[in-house]
Amino acid sequence: QAVLHVITPSYRRPEAMAQQFYDAEFKESHVVKTVKDVEADKFITAFAQHLKRQGRFEIPKWADVVKTSKAKELPPNDPDWLYTRTASMVRKIYIRGGTGVGGFRKVYGGQFRRGTCTNVFCKSSGKIARYILQQLEEMGLVEQDENSGRNITKEGQRELDTVAVQAAEVGEEDED
Repeated sequence: QAVLHVITPSYRRPEAMAQQFYDAEFKESHVVKTVKDVEADKFITAFAQHLKRQGRFEIPKWADVVKTSKAKELPPNDPDWLYTRTASMVRKIYIRGGTGVGGFRKVYGGQFRRGTCTNVFCKSSGKIARYILQQLEEMGLVEQDENSGRNITKEGQRELDTVAVQAAEVGEEDED
């Protein structure tokens, strides 16, 4: 005799219902003030659009042909990939300062497929990370740390927080 186990959906389990209720209560009284209060994908797309609209971030002529890592075969398909990478990097600096070019190479690295050999980890391009950090320094959003890496400036923190609040407002309108 085979016993069939019926899998109940998450919305029928009492613990899931309690969690949904708690999440709904939390979101009602939650006021977005910083980058940490917004989901990463919403903030990154909003800040990438902000950078593109501003026009202060210079796109180099090699941006459409360069690979992001030696593990990649082709350059990115998205024409605005550099804005997206910049928004992601500036968010990482905001959340955890002191990250430098080597740290970002490790973060954006990936699996290097070597044919019949085993796959190994490979760091990403250092030129792209260095260029983005230099551009962010020129814009005044990031400064060099005295020990190592980069930290967010007061002006940069203010600008990122305003974009985060705007991104949260747009996200709430989409949900309604």
